[in-house]
Amino acid sequence: MAVPAGVADGINTVWALVVAFLIFFMQPGFALLESGQVRAKNVGNVLMKNVTDWTVGVLAYFVLGYGLSSVLASLTSGAAIGTPFAYFGDPGGWVTWLVGAVFAMTAATIVSGAVAERMNFPAYVFVAVVMTAVVYPVATGMTWGGGLLAVNANGPDGYIARVVGAGYLDFAGATVVHMLGGVAGLVGAWFVGPREGRFDASGDSHPIPGHSMLLAVLGTLILAFGWYGFNVGTSAIYGADNTLLSAQLGRVALNTTLGMGAGAVAAMVVSARRQGKPDPLWTANGLLAGLVAVTGAVLHVTWAGGIVLGALGGALVLPTYRFVVDALRVDDVCGVFAVHGMAGAVGTVLIPVFATSGFSATQLAMQVVGVAVIGAWAVVGSGATFWVADLLFGLRVSPEEEEAGLDASEHGVAAYPEFTGGGSPDSQPVSADGGYAGGDGDD
Repeated sequence: MAVPAGVADGINTVWALVVAFLIFFMQPGFALLESGQVRAKNVGNVLMKNVTDWTVGVLAYFVLGYGLSSVLASLTSGAAIGTPFAYFGDPGGWVTWLVGAVFAMTAATIVSGAVAERMNFPAYVFVAVVMTAVVYPVATGMTWGGGLLAVNANGPDGYIARVVGAGYLDFAGATVVHMLGGVAGLVGAWFVGPREGRFDASGDSHPIPGHSMLLAVLGTLILAFGWYGFNVGTSAIYGADNTLLSAQLGRVALNTTLGMGAGAVAAMVVSARRQGKPDPLWTANGLLAGLVAVTGAVLHVTWAGGIVLGALGGALVLPTYRFVVDALRVDDVCGVFAVHGMAGAVGTVLIPVFATSGFSATQLAMQVVGVAVIGAWAVVGSGATFWVADLLFGLRVSPEEEEAGLDASEHGVAAYPEFTGGGSPDSQPVSADGGYAGGDGDD
């Protein structure tokens, strides 16, 4: 049954605000997750970067990013540019801007986990600004903004969408947010280089354990809670005809929940088979990978598809992380490419295989092309950003500063002053397998 238009609009507006607040609450989750996966002497630096992502990032996204997304959409579809920065003086656009801002912060924050424990703080601030002002907005312009990969009801389709004959599907940002951040984190970790002692002279990896399983798992559960805002919140409560979108909301909520559960179970099984015992931290990362894998698919696939995609994301986390470390020799401290990059790509490409509307080869082709385009932009955009940051500030702290810890060298503080003076907690493993807080020892 339809409700009056004013009532529907009011409920949708309040819902969008609640969603933004829920997604903001993911920021403390990221802070705890990343803090648990680094050594005690670097926790203050991780917390500082998470605060910086939000504060500096929202300003950059407001001043440039939100408007740039509209410009890019027009340039890659042939639509008129119009007035992309009209939201500066339009109260009606401020709620929409806020929802976009919390998504942008998620993409930027993912990067911090990959480059932890050795990156120069001023250089990181520069990267956070460019990620929120340029890199992320270009991705949204190509997709949700109606640009390169989009089919539009009111206006020309994006240039690639016209050629392929379909629009790209990514409901809540599996690739637009998560894969973008995961790939950017991998690029950043390559640019910054591995932590001292991470690899020996022959290239073999050696674990550098994080300091707190408790913080890492608690952060994971906070992120999972906020994810309901991320996924379910992307749907409105009432549709264009002012009727309740109960079936849509139910499907999104169900697939979100099934995806996280399947991801955690799959990662638990894989870790048990590879390491002899189920690892709680790999299980936690599998939960997140399952969420990432279904984030783009939750509206479009059956509940069976939600389980399969979530399980694939979780099962591939550990092998993907080992590939990054052992084959690529990249020190991705928090495994952000495995959790966000890989899972986002796999889950989004496979949407047509489990689609409620049935399989479409054209849609599958569009998903492959879209993932490739967004992935390529993530490499180029973030690579240029880290290169410029290196020229302006230098990416890496000195070996002496890294040894002392970034809390002291970058900020003059100590997150654990009663412990880090002697340094003993930094050497205590948090997992039987060691390494980053998802298990990093040799298999």
